[in-house]
Amino acid sequence: MSDCIFCKIINGDLPSYKIYEDADTYVFLDNAKKHFGHTLVVPKKHYFNTLDCDSQILKAVISTVQKVAKHYVDHCDIGGVLIMNANNECAGQVVGHLHYHIIPHGDTKNRGADMDLKLQQEMLRITK
Repeated sequence: MSDCIFCKIINGDLPSYKIYEDADTYVFLDNAKKHFGHTLVVPKKHYFNTLDCDSQILKAVISTVQKVAKHYVDHCDIGGVLIMNANNECAGQVVGHLHYHIIPHGDTKNRGADMDLKLQQEMLRITK
């Protein structure tokens, strides 16, 4: 979708701090910098939200959410994560492209939300 900010990020038309990517999903840091490591997981194909998403793509998205969350806890000194998804504006959905938030909690290194996003990316990205 040409006016979707997440589609523009996926297509490389807008910059992002990529954490992980596979055939169906793209994972990047939220540039709002409200929380250290606030991460967004999106399908590469445009779907408005969970309610209209193809079930196979939704499975791929959830698998990626789990992979990234486990990586943060197992390899990045994060105690736990909050995983969120809103569907439709009345429920808090702001961007009209399916996305899941992964928000790290219990950061044992006490890294702040104001940390440079490039540095956050280097600390959190999945390289394998």
